[in-house]
Amino acid sequence: MPKADPSMLIDLHTHSSVSDGTQTPTQLMRAAVAAELDVVALTDHDSTAGWQEAMTAASGTGVLLIPGIELSTRIQYASVHVLGYLFDPLDAEIVAETARIRDGRLHRAERIVERLAVDYDLTWDDVLAQSSMGATIGRPHIADALVARGHVPNRSAAFASMLHWRTGYVEPHYAPSPRDGIRMIAEAGGVPVLAHPATHGRSSVVAESHLRELIDVGLAGLEIGHRENTEAGRAQLRRYAEKYDLIVTGSSDYHGDGKPNRLAENSTAPDQLERILTLGSGSEPFQG
Repeated sequence: MPKADPSMLIDLHTHSSVSDGTQTPTQLMRAAVAAELDVVALTDHDSTAGWQEAMTAASGTGVLLIPGIELSTRIQYASVHVLGYLFDPLDAEIVAETARIRDGRLHRAERIVERLAVDYDLTWDDVLAQSSMGATIGRPHIADALVARGHVPNRSAAFASMLHWRTGYVEPHYAPSPRDGIRMIAEAGGVPVLAHPATHGRSSVVAESHLRELIDVGLAGLEIGHRENTEAGRAQLRRYAEKYDLIVTGSSDYHGDGKPNRLAENSTAPDQLERILTLGSGSEPFQG
């Protein structure tokens, strides 16, 4: 690991074209170098397929690459994302469950496009044209297809309009419970961290009783530094982190041109990264 000092730039939440980012893992690593990151985690949705390419691209750059994932979980209709770091990518349960999630995303996306096509000029081929080979296809790719067709100016506008759940075009996809997702990552030697858990304010931050249940099955941290977390929510999360000695992370949730988020707009403190590196035992960080 690079020398730990307060000026280190550590971004632990980024996406490549393996899921819904607009850059390949190679391009993402080049962007990390250009942003002068010291440490970056690749956390594609429900996939580890970009790890090897990212490691190859990181070689010789001096950037420390943390292999990770953003695992989809769900409580009824509410989506809960769990970041997992340094777990075993060959763990049988994780391999099977992420395949099931990706399959659910794909068929959900097909049904969304069928509904949209009734009212908009849009085809499944349009969506495929916006994704890379083997990518986890989801709503971001549908949004890009809507942009390409001229229906909306950008992804954000698509998500605020026809891809919002209130419109009736969208339905949930399969995902395990947060408890099961966290348990799987922890049992595979990984470090589970709740992703952006305060996007709708303090009132919707996870209840303390539920948080304790998640800690009991292996939850290690909270992503507090994230542009979508509200200030009231962050304050509540900081109290939780202090009370339960949880790891605190800050990240960009970078998607290339897919979102306005920029690399290192939020950063994780070096001592918090050290805790992740100490806990993680399922895979190794890669020193570029």
